[in-house]
Amino acid sequence: MSDTTTMLSAQKRERTGSRYAQRVRNAGGLPAVVYGHKEEPVSITLDAHTAIGLISKGEKVFELDIEGAKQHVLLKDLGYDYLGTNIIHADFARVDLNERVDTKAHLRFVGEAKGLKTSGAIMMHPHTEVELNVLISNLPDHIDVDVSEMEVGDVIHASDVQLPLDSMKLLTDPETIVAQIVLKAVQEEEGEAGEVAADGAEPQVISEKKEGAE
Repeated sequence: MSDTTTMLSAQKRERTGSRYAQRVRNAGGLPAVVYGHKEEPVSITLDAHTAIGLISKGEKVFELDIEGAKQHVLLKDLGYDYLGTNIIHADFARVDLNERVDTKAHLRFVGEAKGLKTSGAIMMHPHTEVELNVLISNLPDHIDVDVSEMEVGDVIHASDVQLPLDSMKLLTDPETIVAQIVLKAVQEEEGEAGEVAADGAEPQVISEKKEGAE
């Protein structure tokens, strides 16, 4: 999380469409669109190496300089190639740094849990992110969750996650489990019980179609 925004330079892109976008990419550019704040969408070209490098580091808010006209934007969406590996397009929304937005923050679990020293104990993470409402200027890259004091049977809920700033509001259900330590043997028994129940279940009876029904 940073209180400053990163500068990105861009040029307007007059021609649009997949053929022209490919020409931009071939020349080392990244096609993008800026929209929002009741203004017309603008097609732009970014330097692919610079933009993708910053995006890959987790940057989301930028001060975009489009041929001398500066504005703050929020990264909203990315387009990938058919393999799903390379970024080939980006969408940005115009924003005011005083606005609040809903966002998802990745949880980074830190520390070595005491309970994992118990034979058969394993750490489970049913959810690895939480949804928050935050100021644009306070978008978190991630949130650290200390698990070092966890013992077997302990559970950390979303409501237990310490948010970096008081101004941040948790939107995820507070009872959502983000970390827990269980014994592997118990987990396997529960799984086997589920399989027995499934095998023993009677098949659902499908009633015959009534005469005259369509």
